[in-house]
Amino acid sequence: MDLRLKGKSAFVAAGSKGLGRAIALELAREGAHVTIASRSAEHLSEAKRAIGEATGVEIATVKMDASKPEQISRALGEAIETFGGLDVLICNAGGPPGGRFDDMADEDWQKAFELNLLGTIRMIREALPYMRQAGGGRIVNLTSTSIKQPIDGLILSNVLRAGVHALTKTLASELAGDGILINTLAPGRIATDRIRELDEGRAAKTGMSLEEIQTENERQIPLGRLGDPGEFGRVAAFYASFANTYVTGQAILVDGGSVKAL
Repeated sequence: MDLRLKGKSAFVAAGSKGLGRAIALELAREGAHVTIASRSAEHLSEAKRAIGEATGVEIATVKMDASKPEQISRALGEAIETFGGLDVLICNAGGPPGGRFDDMADEDWQKAFELNLLGTIRMIREALPYMRQAGGGRIVNLTSTSIKQPIDGLILSNVLRAGVHALTKTLASELAGDGILINTLAPGRIATDRIRELDEGRAAKTGMSLEEIQTENERQIPLGRLGDPGEFGRVAAFYASFANTYVTGQAILVDGGSVKAL
């Protein structure tokens, strides 16, 4: 299938590792002009090299902390200047710390809000004028399956990710007339550093081994295994593409069948 991404300009936040990097790789394979953003210059350099070797495509990189408004504005501005516009926006950021309600102070809530909800709002705000100028665009907001089924011990993520999807649902109506489609993509247990860190944290708290934690988690997935980042990246590439012409405002779960909620 031709995803109609060749020559399109795409910006991938938190694109140097994990799910963001997997998306950037698939977009590059489809011929998009990709800019990846990250807080780490080292990780950006490695991702640029690896994606270039895999695709033969030169991608752009820019440092950005998604909790800092001035950095969001600068990073998107650089991407737009480099490729002459913006067609695709992938809103992504690292997950907030795990923990329960009693573990969290106001500072923890504020940091999670700034990074995971307000950061998404700010990126979309910066992107919209250029998408409108181009006559349309695609926005994909990365969240978690917790938007459908809260995850124990991840209260910050549960609350802020739900806010991102509420934003998606609202903007789907507001942006439809501009030809801008926006969707939420919710990963389940995909084999990334984030999942391993959460499993290691749970192992430390419970006294279980990491292997026991991982085996228990895999039993809860109907497909019997963790997802591969590439599997997630391919789904994201479609919803970020111009082959997607009629899906907007939706939450797409990439979770191996784990969530049972209707």
